[in-house]
Amino acid sequence: MSKADIIYRETCLDILENGVWDTDREVRPRWDDGTPAHTVKKFGVVNRYDLTEEFPIMTLRRTYYKSCIDELLWIWQKKSNNVHELNSHIWDSWADENGTIGKAYGYQLGVKHKYPEGEFDQVDRVLYDLKHNPASRRILTNIFTFADLHEMGLYPCAYSMTFNVSGNKLNAILNQRSQDMLTANNWNIVQYAVLVHMMAQVSGLEAGELVHVIADCHIYDRHVDIVKKMLDNPMYDAPKFIMDKSIDNFYDFKVDSFSFENYQYSNIEGKIPVAI
Repeated sequence: MSKADIIYRETCLDILENGVWDTDREVRPRWDDGTPAHTVKKFGVVNRYDLTEEFPIMTLRRTYYKSCIDELLWIWQKKSNNVHELNSHIWDSWADENGTIGKAYGYQLGVKHKYPEGEFDQVDRVLYDLKHNPASRRILTNIFTFADLHEMGLYPCAYSMTFNVSGNKLNAILNQRSQDMLTANNWNIVQYAVLVHMMAQVSGLEAGELVHVIADCHIYDRHVDIVKKMLDNPMYDAPKFIMDKSIDNFYDFKVDSFSFENYQYSNIEGKIPVAI
């Protein structure tokens, strides 16, 4: 069975059995009918994924990895904040009449900053340092820019990546302030595991470990029964992750540069409600 399944199952069971409900507080998110979307949560969850062993994609349910990777490239390659440049409609609820989510996500990664070596945006600075300063302990990105929060359609959830080269391995920490376990957990893990593989390949390194740090790790009230049922689904072995090895430029990767061989998964019946 996939180790991502095991970690996911253990995390969800811990939340359901030992988590804290916020039903005694006012909350911002709402369901489509206007009802407050409450959660049961655990604070400070840390999960580790060894990318040298297998790729952390779940089989308890299907992760739509093509849409997942498309969103990753929208943020990290295109550095876009316009949903019209995205091939899915995931972000539509947070976009304005022009299709923009404001100064959020990709916008922040594309802002250039001055350094002694020249001007770089955050992504290009990481790529530069991985090749020229791999021993640096300052290789990171951060898109939670306080001065721009009032111009963001959604505050960043996954807001920071810290990269660290140990030997010939590229390791990374993904910091996330908030995590919806049913709709977004494995989606984010797949995205940033792919990102580590991409960064490693174009920097002459090997993908090592992805550490996922979640401040508020929660399950929404209307998701509880869905999660409980899903946790009883069959689990399969992790599929083989395949990436185009000929690519040596970060900006040459496409959605079709990645695939999974023998990806088996269980299905979830019905539509999953999303809190906005």
